[in-house]
Amino acid sequence: MWSCFKSGTKAQADPQFGGNDTSKNSRKVSSATTPSIPRTDGEILPSPNLESFDYSELKEATCNFCQDFVLGKDGFGLVFKGWIDEHSLKPVRPETGMPIVVKRLNQKGSRGQQEWLAEIKYMGQLHHPNLVKLIGYCLEDDLRLLVYEFVPNGNLEYHLFGRAGDSYFQPLSWDLYVKVSHGAAKALAFLHYKADVIYRDFKTSNILLDSNYNPKLTDLGLAKDGPIGCNTHVSTRVLGTEGYAAPEYIRTGHLTAKNDVYSFGVVLLEMLSGRRAIDRNKPSEEQMLAPHAKRTINMRKFSQVLHPSILGQYPKSSVLKVAQLASQCVSDEPNFRPNMKDVVEVLEELQKSNDNERCKSSKLRKSSIASKYGRKTLR
Repeated sequence: MWSCFKSGTKAQADPQFGGNDTSKNSRKVSSATTPSIPRTDGEILPSPNLESFDYSELKEATCNFCQDFVLGKDGFGLVFKGWIDEHSLKPVRPETGMPIVVKRLNQKGSRGQQEWLAEIKYMGQLHHPNLVKLIGYCLEDDLRLLVYEFVPNGNLEYHLFGRAGDSYFQPLSWDLYVKVSHGAAKALAFLHYKADVIYRDFKTSNILLDSNYNPKLTDLGLAKDGPIGCNTHVSTRVLGTEGYAAPEYIRTGHLTAKNDVYSFGVVLLEMLSGRRAIDRNKPSEEQMLAPHAKRTINMRKFSQVLHPSILGQYPKSSVLKVAQLASQCVSDEPNFRPNMKDVVEVLEELQKSNDNERCKSSKLRKSSIASKYGRKTLR
């Protein structure tokens, strides 16, 4: 899930989730007066609204944590696919009912426990269309598990870089990249301005795509509450993923929302270039994507960092706007970076422009077809 620059993190979760009470009399942790369906602009519940699962239920839902149902592995532990009834949330046979994702915590070390608590705190209370829904958790003895909605189209990292030996891999279209960027930006803006939360681990592998390629951010285990009162930053040990963290955060441990903005810019550059945030096979001055791409874009040679699939196939003005936005986001000076509200506005305007162009092209094609068949009829 991440690479550590320094070890350790501070727990940021309500202590009520730290006990070992597995009684079914307290099946759900919820707020009875809070609606369960989030508004389109997101909402913050006064307390987590989560289902408490028995370990035996999740064991049954995943066919005894069958290796055939392993979706992957991250810093939290192994990730499994399972199935439950949509209404009762009880386990059902594979390929029936509602698919879910079950993350089973690696029990070694204390950091996973802290991130498990943080995930419950944030994902249990923060609801937004572009955040993955946390359905529930399991807390039995030393066992710690999380249950999420299943998001079918994988993560953005796969759609950018594929997997070794995957002959079916095809990159997304430019319009979809803009759509994904816009949705992810809205999620970050929600975290920053409505929830006062700093994500701290924004990267391509944490951006999941649903059946309509709407992005959903996942893994808030490293998230931190924003600065309080007159404080300008949160002092914390440096955790995150190398290549995505802002230089001032790595240097000082001072965390602000502008760290997320920097990470967002790196992801934009990955989409533009088809290159990973770090590539050790490149010459030393090109290994870190953000500084290399920023220098190139500022020299008005941005086409040198573009992926061949983008060159000549998409509107140059649209690509240039994204390149300029990315360059601003990865500025070395935090104050020169835009905030996420500004980023949302730029991408929203760009998406509308793309939609209008697509609509015009569609009308022209229809007009051309009608004209073609009309002439044939007159002959």
